[in-house]
Order: sequence, then structure tokens, then C-alpha cells
Amino acid sequence: MLSPDYIVGLTDGEGSFSVYLHGPHKIGDYWTNYSRVECHYYIKLREDELPLLKKVKKFFNCGNLYLQKDKRRNHRNCYRFEVSSYRDIKEVVIPFFQKYPPQGVNRRNDFNLFCKIFKIATERKSKSLSEKEVNRIKKLKSQMHK
Repeated sequence: MLSPDYIVGLTDGEGSFSVYLHGPHKIGDYWTNYSRVECHYYIKLREDELPLLKKVKKFFNCGNLYLQKDKRRNHRNCYRFEVSSYRDIKEVVIPFFQKYPPQGVNRRNDFNLFCKIFKIATERKSKSLSEKEVNRIKKLKSQMHK
């Protein structure tokens, strides 16, 4: 069984807290103001490290494993353990990293911003994000992955 410290170290080195903001989009002939926020936590490793990612998945008891094919020269295929379910992020990922924070300054900063964005995305009152909420998320997101 993997330890919390090992998971934190693996995340510091090979993990990411990522946010994707999908803005207004066209449905048929009409534009919608609906903006969708996707929050993802993942760890990506070479395909020969799949057994380790299976242990990570078992540790968290959630998430999925995905193959990432890479056709670039001198690159290998990778596997990615990813949690993107809002429920699992809220109930598993965020509480874990609040208890065992990332040790790297950049990853810790990304996690803190990730939590702020997640809060905005999940505590809104309507289905669509307001312009103010979208702008706040964009500002926070621009501070990630420095």
C-alpha cells in the first residue's frame, strides 16, 4: 500500500491540478452564455509504470486510468490517473491534499488556486457562471502552472 507521503511526492513530481474553462458556445444557430468549468487532478507516468498508477487508483478508491499515445520521436506512450468527478474532487482529492499538502511551492500554489476555482464553480446559484465568476476564474487560472 502506498503512503500519503509517497502520493504527495509523486504528485509534486508528476502530478497536476488543472482547470479548463469552456466559454460560450454555439448550439444550432444560437450562442449560449453557459460557461463550463472542468477541474482535474492527475498523475501521468510512462506506460511501463502502469502498475504504480493502479496502486494510486486503489489508494484514492476513485478516478480512472487513461492511455495517452505519443507518436513523437523519442517519446513513449504514457498512462494518466485522473480524477475529474466533482464529487470525488470534493470528497477525496481536496480533503486529502488539505491534510497532506504538496511540498513543492508551485504545486502547492496550484492546489490552492484549484480549490478557489472549484469553490466558485460549485457554489454558484445558477447553471451558468456570471461574467464576474468567469473573470475571477480566468484571473485565478492565469496564476497556475508558473
